[in-house]
Amino acid sequence: MGFEKEKLTFDEIKKLENLRKECIRDILTMTTLANSGHPGGAISSLDIYLVIFSYANVSPSKLDDPERDKIIISHGHTSAGVYSVLGRLGFFDIEMAISTFRKAGSIFDGHIVRKVPGIEWGTGNLGQGLSAGCGFALGDKLHNRNSYTFVLMSDGEQTKGQVSEARRFAVKYRLNKLKVIIDYNRLQISGKIDDVMPCRIKENYLADGWEVLECDGHNFSEIYENLRRAILIDKPVCIIAHTVMGKGISFMENQHKYHGKPLSEEEYKKAMEELGLEPVLEKYKELRKKDWTYPERKFCFSPKINKGKPILYKKEEKIDNRTAYGNALVDLARENKENKEYPIIVFDCDLATSVKTDLFEKEFPERFFQVGIQEHNAATISGAISTDKFITFFSDFGVFGIDETYNQQRLNDQNFTNLKLVCTHLGLDVGEDGKTHQCIDYIGILRNLYGFKIIIPADPNQTDRVIRYIIDKEGNWFVGMGRSRVPVILKENGDIFFDENYKFEYGKADIIREGKEGYILTYGCMVYRAIKIYEELKKDGISIGVMNISSPTVIDEEKIEIAINTGLIITYEDHHIETGLSSTIALYLAERNKNVKFLRFGIKNYGASGTPDELFKKEGLDPENLIQRIKETLKK
Repeated sequence: MGFEKEKLTFDEIKKLENLRKECIRDILTMTTLANSGHPGGAISSLDIYLVIFSYANVSPSKLDDPERDKIIISHGHTSAGVYSVLGRLGFFDIEMAISTFRKAGSIFDGHIVRKVPGIEWGTGNLGQGLSAGCGFALGDKLHNRNSYTFVLMSDGEQTKGQVSEARRFAVKYRLNKLKVIIDYNRLQISGKIDDVMPCRIKENYLADGWEVLECDGHNFSEIYENLRRAILIDKPVCIIAHTVMGKGISFMENQHKYHGKPLSEEEYKKAMEELGLEPVLEKYKELRKKDWTYPERKFCFSPKINKGKPILYKKEEKIDNRTAYGNALVDLARENKENKEYPIIVFDCDLATSVKTDLFEKEFPERFFQVGIQEHNAATISGAISTDKFITFFSDFGVFGIDETYNQQRLNDQNFTNLKLVCTHLGLDVGEDGKTHQCIDYIGILRNLYGFKIIIPADPNQTDRVIRYIIDKEGNWFVGMGRSRVPVILKENGDIFFDENYKFEYGKADIIREGKEGYILTYGCMVYRAIKIYEELKKDGISIGVMNISSPTVIDEEKIEIAINTGLIITYEDHHIETGLSSTIALYLAERNKNVKFLRFGIKNYGASGTPDELFKKEGLDPENLIQRIKETLKK
């Protein structure tokens, strides 16, 4: 455990003071060399970084040690200070960090990223660090580790709502080894924090049940002793560290313009004179030209999971896919009840009975985390903890789990999380709840995130197989479904299509019905409607097949070529017509110069309140309209 001694010795303080000078030079060299960055804030937080990284239970040899302390830097724009301290403490070559700071191709980004040794969580979007800290602290608690999580934050970001969400979560779940240190320099990029947006920081933490301490953020002894005191307090603790922006450089002190403005070369020389150190800018200008080999960081996710026996829903059963998800989830949890290495955990935002995670909650309450109406917080916590040997599910309505939390999911994706995001209530299928709750843009949104894989199952049987498929897969997975009950998809001979022999494979399409004159490409709750269209057209001697594209951003080239060869492709989806499956298909056809008739059916405007069938008809997605349009197209 870190912070074992009561006080720092004279020699230790002297060492930190000398290191501080070197680090200020590093910070100013980095930012002046890159001609960009945040030198003022980096210097403001520097003394905190020096103490925390020097005395917490972290070191270059413990990068992947589960028992290490976790240090989360929420104000990622202070990256120059973080990189300087980590480099000086041996986590990587400091010369590499200084030389390639903010250079294209370097791992030393302008805002900290997880690829850098010593960085637990990449930040930049202010206000998310405490939520990530809650995820790491909860992970340590569930794994019964004697580790602490330290979240270092800025004062300006305390006005963000997600910070207050995280404070409440920490108290509710007794994350008593979670400690926050706030760099309280009273300045942010636009000026004084009290002018930009007043915030009663101390009072807010106290009101939510935290202990609050205060110290001089430039006094090494006070920082150390308050951190030691904080870890001896058995509850979440916030330390408000009073600091000065640009501390130690006379013309930078208390000047908010240096928050995000590097020094000129003349100012840089003047700063070096004040420090009594040699300027090294010219040296690093030359080193910046060098090709550097950066350290490789690989993140491990390799659970051994018993996937159990798939549940087979019979032909006469008509249930919603969300219930099939809930059943699969609790069944998998039973099968892996004794799995201590990678336990299954679930996060919810006051919707357990609707998203069907209540089945899991009843049997495994100790692994179910009710975050309340705090979607941003839940998205970040679930993402962070998914990096720490947990199989993590976060379930919500689509408009909350995707639309509302896009920024959090984007940061999760950049942090190489292993989140299973399962959202219900997608599309016009939400029905009577109306346009505010009809998530019609989820594919368009998630396709912007390079690491998320999207799956929209067609019926309860395929839903069950999909959940069992993703359970042990690395990376971020989204599984989506509507609200309504849907029939079990059958083969033309009446047998169950997604039967006990069916194996889901990401990116593979399913030919539900074969066609000679065209194919309807669809997914989710539209599949059974497409089958109705097939059957009606068949009565008139027209052969239009049905293909289930359950991975709507991936092309199964073998299957799509079968559809192309008929001469007619129809996309049919409960989604924004410009950003869903039709976009995937259109891009494929255009890039390969395919000569084929192409009809698109999707949502062209926000919905209304009504039954799903009423809303589909209003949008021209009813089977009758498609049948008419297909017949007209075939006559041309």
